Order: sequence, then structure tokens, then C-alpha cells
Amino acid sequence: MLVLVSPAKTLDYENEAGTSEHTLPRLVQHSEQLIEECRKLTPSDIASLMKVSDKIAGLNAARFASWSPQFSTDNAKQAMYAFRGDVYTGLDADSMSPQTIARAQKHLRILSGLYGLLRPLDLMQPYRLEMGTRLSNARGSNLYQFWGDTITEEVNLALAEQGDQIVVNLASNEYFKAVKPKQIKGDLITPVFKDRKNGQYKVISFFAKRARGMMVRYILDNNISTLAGLNEFDAAGYYYCEAESTELAPVFKREEQ
Repeated sequence: MLVLVSPAKTLDYENEAGTSEHTLPRLVQHSEQLIEECRKLTPSDIASLMKVSDKIAGLNAARFASWSPQFSTDNAKQAMYAFRGDVYTGLDADSMSPQTIARAQKHLRILSGLYGLLRPLDLMQPYRLEMGTRLSNARGSNLYQFWGDTITEEVNLALAEQGDQIVVNLASNEYFKAVKPKQIKGDLITPVFKDRKNGQYKVISFFAKRARGMMVRYILDNNISTLAGLNEFDAAGYYYCEAESTELAPVFKREEQ
């Protein structure tokens, strides 16, 4: 199955990646066009557009200015190891075996505002450009219009290359909106994670993000390729709730932590 996840705001370019193997992003020509637009923005513009502090705005202005279409391990890092956030804590790429890394490269894709769709080992220069950013560009007034059908086409290409017709959406709503579900050439599965709190089961963002990462790791470690196999996910106390699930939206619950 092909798994989709969101990127993370937190980046790590200090520690070494878990492998020296790397590939190059496939949509760099599109990224270049976005960088050109971003370089027109002042730090004040960036702070207002992205709703970030002046410090973060200045850092991103510097990143846009130094971005290069030439990627190497001197100026970039493999995406799966560069992103650090709740999803990636659950994924725990640093502990992956070579076999699991190879499986991730085939079955995992990371949605990105700047790079469109990344493979885990694609080199990525540091950036912050969330998919929901209203960045005016030659194709429209936001990044959804900029990417158009491109990301969906890449998803379908990856789906064909990995060999079956199941897409597991473990991305946030903000990022998955860049994909056009009706154009996906396969079955789209969107798992739901609920944690018990104060006597009720509800989606708690912090826990749900980590659960998404853990599910990715479960899929890769166990080479899961069927819905039945997916529903056996039981990491960190989660269990499949058949009564609340549908075939396309399996629900996983966990007791109060």
C-alpha cells in the first residue's frame, strides 16, 4: 500500500541521517517557481503571511535566499530524517533497518508545500511553507491552485510503481486537500484514532499525530498490504473498533493515558 503523511514544522539538520543513501526530489522545477515568489517577500511579509514571529520570518527569508536547485548532502538532508515532529516521533526513522528504509522509499510519500510530494530519501533543503499558505503565484492565489493536479498525478505514479491499489491517508486535512481523491486510481483509506479522555473517546491532535507515525512504522515493519492486515494495528495500546469503522475509515481506539 502507499501511505501519505504530512511534513513537520520542526527540522533537524544537525544530526546525521540514518543512511547515506539519497535520491533527488522529482518536482524541483516547480519548487524553483515557488522559491522565486518567496524571494519577493520581505521578512515582514513572511511574518504576516505565515503568522510567525519576526525571528522565524527572518530565518525563512534567509532559507529562501540560500535555496539552490542543486541538491547535495552539503546543503540538504533526506526528508524522512530532516522532519521532526509528532508524526516523525511515532515513525522513529532513526531505528529503521536497511530493509525497512527501502520499504519506506517505495511505500511512503510526504506531502509538501514547497516540494509537492517527497520520497523518504529525497534530499530536502530547509524551508517552511505550509500547504495552506495563501502565497500568490502565476497559477493562482494559494498553493492548492499552484500544485493543481501535479501532486495527484505523482501519487498515482507512486501507486502504480508499488504494485497495489490501496492509498492510506495519514496526512492532515490541510495537506490532503492538495490531493484530488476522485482522481486517485485506487481505494482511499483514512484511519481515525480516538483516545479516551474524561469518559469519552475523541480525536486528540497530539496523540493522533503520533498514532499516524506509529501506523506508518507498523505498515513498513510488517510489510502490510491488505486492509485486514492494517486493521491489526495495535501499537501503544490502540485497537481496531469494528463497530465504529467503515471499510474506508477504520477507527482505532485507546484507553485513557
